[in-house]
Order: sequence, then C-alpha cells, then structure tokens
Amino acid sequence: MLGGFHWWDLLPLALIALLIWGPKRLPEMGSSIGKTIKEFQKSMREVKEPEATPTSAIPPATPAATPELPSATPISATTETPKE
Repeated sequence: MLGGFHWWDLLPLALIALLIWGPKRLPEMGSSIGKTIKEFQKSMREVKEPEATPTSAIPPATPAATPELPSATPISATTETPKE
C-alpha cells in the first residue's frame, strides 16, 4: 500500500464518489478534470519552451547621440544698439 495505489485501492473511492455525486455528474467531473490537467500540461510546456524569437534579429542597443549645443556667444556681441 505504501508503494502506490492499485486498482483495488481506487475501487472503494470510485464507489463512494458514485454514491455521493451520482452517475450523471461523474462523467462531467471526469471530463472537466481531464481538461484541467491538459491545460496545465500545455502551460507548463510553454513555460519550459518559450516562443522562439531570434535574438540575432534584434539589433544591439547603441548609446543615444547627444546633440551638440551651439557655442555660447556674448550677448553684447550679437545685439545691436538702436540707432537714433
């Protein structure tokens, strides 16, 4: 018994489930449990094998070029004095 379940171990459990939920509900429950297990396995596969995205197609990041600011000139040299 400690080594695992055998069919004769599961038989009393199946009979108790049949008495509790009835013959109409058991196939629905089995189907939903099967779908749940299938969806779980699918999501686990997706986690282990992520989508194949080629990393070489993405160009390496380059530092952004900083724009050069115009050189500062004195204000007095650029402004004209008004003529009267």
